[in-house]
Amino acid sequence: MCRPMFARLPTVRAKLTALVSLSVLAMLVALPLLSWLLRRQLVDEVDDRVTEAERAFKTELDDDIADLTLASRFLAAGASGAAPFDRDGVERLKHLASLVVGVYPDVDVLVIAAGGRVLGQAGCADPPADVSGAADLRELAAGGAHEGVVEHGCESPWSDAPPAYAVGAPLAGGGAIVVCLPVDRAYLNNSSAKLGLELALAGRARVVGATPRFPSAAIGAAQRADTTLVEDGGRSWAVQRFEPERLQGRMGKIAMIAALDVTDIRAIVRRSLVYALAVLAAAAALSVWLGSRLASLMSGALCQVSAALERVERLDYVHVAPIRTGDELEDLARGFNTMVDGLKERDKLRSTFGKYMTASVMDHLLAGKVSLGGESLRVTVMFTDIRSFTTISERMDPQQLVALLNEYFTEMVGIVMQEDGVVDKYIGDAIMAVFGAPVPRPDDAVNAVRAAVRMRQALRVLNRSLEERRLPTLRTGIGIHTGTVVAGNIGSEQRMEYTVIGDAVNLAARLETSTKELGVDVLVSEDTYELTKHAIEARALREITVKGRAQPVVAYEVLGLKEA
Repeated sequence: MCRPMFARLPTVRAKLTALVSLSVLAMLVALPLLSWLLRRQLVDEVDDRVTEAERAFKTELDDDIADLTLASRFLAAGASGAAPFDRDGVERLKHLASLVVGVYPDVDVLVIAAGGRVLGQAGCADPPADVSGAADLRELAAGGAHEGVVEHGCESPWSDAPPAYAVGAPLAGGGAIVVCLPVDRAYLNNSSAKLGLELALAGRARVVGATPRFPSAAIGAAQRADTTLVEDGGRSWAVQRFEPERLQGRMGKIAMIAALDVTDIRAIVRRSLVYALAVLAAAAALSVWLGSRLASLMSGALCQVSAALERVERLDYVHVAPIRTGDELEDLARGFNTMVDGLKERDKLRSTFGKYMTASVMDHLLAGKVSLGGESLRVTVMFTDIRSFTTISERMDPQQLVALLNEYFTEMVGIVMQEDGVVDKYIGDAIMAVFGAPVPRPDDAVNAVRAAVRMRQALRVLNRSLEERRLPTLRTGIGIHTGTVVAGNIGSEQRMEYTVIGDAVNLAARLETSTKELGVDVLVSEDTYELTKHAIEARALREITVKGRAQPVVAYEVLGLKEA
């Protein structure tokens, strides 16, 4: 588990899981779309089927009307050449009408006089005696219209007869022959068998005829022109309305309602949807499982890195256990461990450098600002050495001698570092310290002299402790000079040492040696004195000649520090 300060990291798992869940949600959202597309495909197929049926029905209707027209003209032609309305003429027309009905058993024929009286008929179950009350028949008989839909066909206007398509043919002596083709159940059944659809006939907002299997639930849905799916008696129907142009008359347009049984097709569609749902559900479950595993793996890896990072912040340098994900997380863990190794090495260097120099100097070096080579700096160099150390070492056990040196160095080096100096090197029992390298400061010379005075005072305290322990006391000499040196890394790219070299180093060492000759503790050069005389009490002793240097140097004994 991630620690509290990294409690935000489990949200990575939540986010990854949410990402997978979104893809699953997208699949689920696709189901209604898939359902709609399948339904749309079903409707389109029904539309195509109904369009073909409508075209076929219109062709069939055109053929029927052509037959009606032919029959009416035949009857009208048969009445020519004689008085059509005397007894013989009427009987002749009745005989011809019977012949027509024999050929076309589905049609009805009316012989109508000029005044509207019906003189004869054939095929009618309830013929009218007079057509004066039937405007559409009267119009056909008067010759105002030659064809159209008649509400009750050639039957009485007060009967329940279905509408019929009627064709009128005028007679020479007035009146007309009217031939009707009832659009009744038989007609619809015949068309239904040919078209493979259940049909209904609607006129004046009501259904006036339908095939036996026509679904009752389709009546209301048929008011719309587009294809509609309805359920009726456990069956599914696709319903569409169309209005043939020739099926119109005084009663308005007659609409045909086509219903196609799509129960089996819809079952196939639903089964396909169920299969699709099952496949999507399986894919979703697998995706969620894989996503959760992946999220757990990634979250666990990040938690490991986070926990290790927290420990690193407490300077507890630990490695992350190897992460085997084969992706950037594995690189992250490897990089983290490399970083930890670098931090450990850096802290080791800090710890090591910290024993020789101040934090600011150490940061300067660790920042890589000192390269192989050198730079000229004006620094103050200090040399300090224990006098008669050879004699002391001959009288002491090696382990005691090392312990004594360590105790001495601890006191002296601590003071050097407190005054912003850098321990350049140990030379046996001697210490070489530099003030001003690699980072020069305006008061480097003052710091060096103050460090020397403090070291002299610290040595007195240390000697009292040594006397109490019956150990040899120590005497030291300190030489300080300020001058220009070359400071930098000396050595090779593989092994180098930061140090300073130059004439100023040699002069500081010569001043330290002269303390023994002059019997003093601390000597500074004239250059150092000029930089520190405002802060120290000192007296000039004599000039000192350094090997290889033409000009002698005036040496000053440091008596103490001036009070602030």
